[in-house]
Amino acid sequence: MIGLEIITGGGNAWTTFVCNKNRSISAQENSTRDMSQTNKDIFDRMKAGETIRLDDPQYQKVWEVVTRTLRLSVALNASTDVDQVRQRLSEMTGSKVDDTTMVFVPFYTNFGRFIQIGKNVFINHACTFLDMGGITIEDDVLIGPKVNLITENHPIDPGDRKALVLSPVVVKRNAWIGASATILPGVTIGENSVVAAGAVVTSDVQPNTIVGGVPARIIKKI
Repeated sequence: MIGLEIITGGGNAWTTFVCNKNRSISAQENSTRDMSQTNKDIFDRMKAGETIRLDDPQYQKVWEVVTRTLRLSVALNASTDVDQVRQRLSEMTGSKVDDTTMVFVPFYTNFGRFIQIGKNVFINHACTFLDMGGITIEDDVLIGPKVNLITENHPIDPGDRKALVLSPVVVKRNAWIGASATILPGVTIGENSVVAAGAVVTSDVQPNTIVGGVPARIIKKI
């Protein structure tokens, strides 16, 4: 009976209790988030898929990589042969691009550090790799012109929309992505699969499968 009176008859007391409780929870959440930001390297948190906000105390490290990549992109896209492209892309990503892999410029990326490219890969002109969430391209993959691999998203909440929500893209061995296709965050393209030109892929593609359309759907099994 006492509890019922507090809820129904003591509106001010109940409202104060709820507001104070919400403030306490919010403060705890902020404190936990701040501790996470301080204790874990921002690059590790990006790879783990954590939400990254502009007020993160380590965000300057991200901007430093972005600034470096913008500078290196000028030299990369001025390359006059595939050997130069491999050399300059290796510098950008921090790992050697294999001699069996061929990338045609222009090539666009906003980060570069989280791109991994396997052997005997072909990447055609004017592809865009937004790789803050991590992009892995396994051996023998074919990527057509103007393909977009996107690992970065934003919250729906308008007040938090500038935050980064990161999720990796993985293209498995011997897959083929057709011209102007877009692969969205968190998607894995299965081994030997084909993504039709112009498709927008929002979910994983199983191995040995052809998909196409917007959003992409199964056309047939190989």
